Parts: sequence; C-alpha cells; structure tokens
Amino acid sequence: MELKVENLTKRYGGRTVLDGVSFTLRQGVTCLMAPSGAGKTTLLRLLLGLERPDGGQITGLAGRRISAVFQEDRLLPGLDAEGNLRFVLGADYDEGRAAELLGELGLSDVGGKAVRDYSGGMRRRLALARALLFPCDILLLDEPFTGLDPENRRRAAACVRRHGAGKIVFVVTHEASDAEALEAEILRI
Repeated sequence: MELKVENLTKRYGGRTVLDGVSFTLRQGVTCLMAPSGAGKTTLLRLLLGLERPDGGQITGLAGRRISAVFQEDRLLPGLDAEGNLRFVLGADYDEGRAAELLGELGLSDVGGKAVRDYSGGMRRRLALARALLFPCDILLLDEPFTGLDPENRRRAAACVRRHGAGKIVFVVTHEASDAEALEAEILRI
C-alpha cells in the first residue's frame, strides 16, 4: 500500500503555500516536520480532499478509508466520550475496544461527563481515540499530542504505534521527541 504525492502545488491568492512537493508514504509512521507556515496543515487538507491542489497529483487514496485528527478537536461538547465515539463510528462502534483504548489513553474514569467539562488534554486524547477506533487504511494526524503532558504524550504515542500497525500513518508535528516516540520516519518540506 502506497500513497504518492507528486509535484503538489497549492496557492491561496498570489501566495504559494506548497510548491512542487513530492513524497511517497508506505505502511508505518511518517512524521512531517517543517516550520510554521510551511503548508503542513494545507497538505493534510489536500490529502483529505478538503482542498483541491493547483497542480500535481495524489495517488493511492482510491478505495482507502481515511481517519484524521485535526488541529481542532472537533468533538460534540454536549455528549460524553461514548456518545462522541458512537456518533462517528456508528455500526463500527465496539464498546470493548473503545473501553480498552480509552483506558490506554487514561480516559477510563470519565464516565458520563460531557466533553464540554473535559480539560484540553482530555479532549485531545478523545479526538485521538475517535480517529484510532475508526476502521481505516490511512491515519492522518495534525499535531495529535498538543496540550498533553509528557506522560500522556508517551501513552498517546504508544497507542498510535499499536493501533496504526499495518496502516499508513502520517503525523504533522513540531516536536522531534514525538517523532522519536512514534519510531517514525521523518519527512521535511
């Protein structure tokens, strides 16, 4: 399984955000590291089909299921953890798998508490759990460990490695320590 990006270009008005970007992703974890404003989030939006490139092409997405964590958590604040997971997963929701993953991420004790009452780190871990539980071939994660303390970063990285096994996992991060914890290949643009 491969995902290929060839000569990808994206402009907003007269500003070029991505210019001739090319790379190939294969099974395993790859971390994209680049300075702020280099187009990392734009690249993820292109891979997700939320934006259209001005040039180049992306191949290897056809027939693949994609799951993502965005920079924003995009959770339903009035629902609890289970409600948020059920909403996204639908018939794919497995209560046992969900409980196990929530436990791995340190969220087993949240009970029926509404997400609006979670800390930022708790929300981030729930957004990650939602993405990891979705049955996918490709996992795209935009700064997935933002707001997590060192212990929860370590736990979250272990979950990504375990649940991302056999998949293409593409992670945008500013932190070299995240790439190290994920045992990832590093891509720079």
